[in-house]
Amino acid sequence: MTTRKRSLSIAPRSGDSLRDSRIPSRRGRGAGRRLLRCAAMQHLTPVRLVLTAFAATLVAACGDDARDGRTLALAECRLPRLAQAAKCATLTVPEDRSRPDGRKIALHIAVLPANTLSPKPDPLFILAGGPGQAASTLGPFAALLNDVRTTRDIVLVDQRGTGRSAPLDCKPFAPDEQLESLVDVDVLPRARACTQELAAKGIDPAQYTTSAWIADLEAVRHALGYPRINLWGGSYGTRVALEYLRRHPDRIRSAVLDGVAPPGMIVSLDVWPTRELALDAVLAACAASASCRGAHPDVAASLAALERTLGAQGRDVDILDPRTGQPQRLRLTYTTVLGLLQPLIYVPESAAMLPEIVGRAAAGDYGPLLATTSMTIADTAARMNAALHFSVTCAEDVPRITPAARDAALASARTAPLARTALAVCDVWPKGSAPADFATPVTSNVPVLLLSGGLDPVTPPKYGDEVARTLSNSRHIVAPGYGHIVSAHACGPQLVARFIDQPGFDKLPATCITHFEKSTRPPMWPDRLGPRS
Repeated sequence: MTTRKRSLSIAPRSGDSLRDSRIPSRRGRGAGRRLLRCAAMQHLTPVRLVLTAFAATLVAACGDDARDGRTLALAECRLPRLAQAAKCATLTVPEDRSRPDGRKIALHIAVLPANTLSPKPDPLFILAGGPGQAASTLGPFAALLNDVRTTRDIVLVDQRGTGRSAPLDCKPFAPDEQLESLVDVDVLPRARACTQELAAKGIDPAQYTTSAWIADLEAVRHALGYPRINLWGGSYGTRVALEYLRRHPDRIRSAVLDGVAPPGMIVSLDVWPTRELALDAVLAACAASASCRGAHPDVAASLAALERTLGAQGRDVDILDPRTGQPQRLRLTYTTVLGLLQPLIYVPESAAMLPEIVGRAAAGDYGPLLATTSMTIADTAARMNAALHFSVTCAEDVPRITPAARDAALASARTAPLARTALAVCDVWPKGSAPADFATPVTSNVPVLLLSGGLDPVTPPKYGDEVARTLSNSRHIVAPGYGHIVSAHACGPQLVARFIDQPGFDKLPATCITHFEKSTRPPMWPDRLGPRS
């Protein structure tokens, strides 16, 4: 990504002093004072400061530490998969906010400074998903929002328990590239071992909840000296954004919610029926495609054949490791196969390959299944903290499950074993608490843009409609041909930037909205030769 830089547009004439020269910004004198302070910090003389053609770069180098009210000193740092440097700091907060003198944890904060001498006072905070994803891994997405950075900082804070913010790291959930780990869907023994390891380290997983995260975010906002902020939340990040809006409405200027998770959604349970519907939609799309239907007349029958072949206890299968080419024997169950298929339906392009992958597996060739999903699952495991995921969901979701809801969600024979295994973790995981109104709708007149992918298997458009009903100043845009998270695709970054710049809906780019609203499912991939309609 090329960073935009603004140079001084008026060079000083011979004999001019710094006072006589002009700095083109809305707050010229304020910008000049900041540059002087930055010059002192960087050991530059005023004359050299004025003559430099890279004043904006200097402000970025200083990290704009001179911003009024800022109490944190930012230093240059690097984020994963982001070519340019960021400015980082840590903020120490109590692990348990009811015991301020107890154990402390450090929050990792990264700021991508605005590409201007006079940034607007309300930055964009990016809230990651999961729960379990660290915001510092979203550098590539932040880089797409360069139009936002024209005038505003972008702030990435790793949620407590993730990334570099006191991560809930334990050996049982450490990323493992072995295929045996890839096909191990029984997480209960690992969860039990993880809780024991964390306890031995003096860590209390019950303190790593959304409510604690909101308190952390507010502390970060205050420490960075921002009077108000804008929010972009994706997936679980939309739950965080809504809860922040509920607790601190006067601090939020605008919000973008992408892949909307309503406050009342029970993450641990509600994802299974929606994933089941999404899988059925893929099978229907294959049946509606002449080429896919010709190659795979009945994908559901192929899945049933897989279930019969693997049997109730599973069976050993011989494969070639897709990453090394070495022969290997693995124990596969039908539940394992379904678990491996789950990540594919998040992205329509990978979902299009599912009929061929299932067909090959039914014929005894599990290589395409493992090759396709190993990359996706390994990348997810590297970016997600499983322990934090359980700390959040066991405290906020599982306690709200009624027997009737459990029975309804577990009605599908396909996903019931996966769901039961995930829910069982909360029987052994330390549980925090949530406020009494945590699951109630959020009412607000703050401008909110909601985005939903029509093919999203976990946060379908109906969830966006539900949340929009109590947000009086909102608009919900549905992209029928997209999956989970829309903002990063096509003109999405420009749509987000336009909304953040002028929160409202009459000036949003109409052609971009039309692109999303008229999108359709990508062509199916009937065989290994490529996609065809």
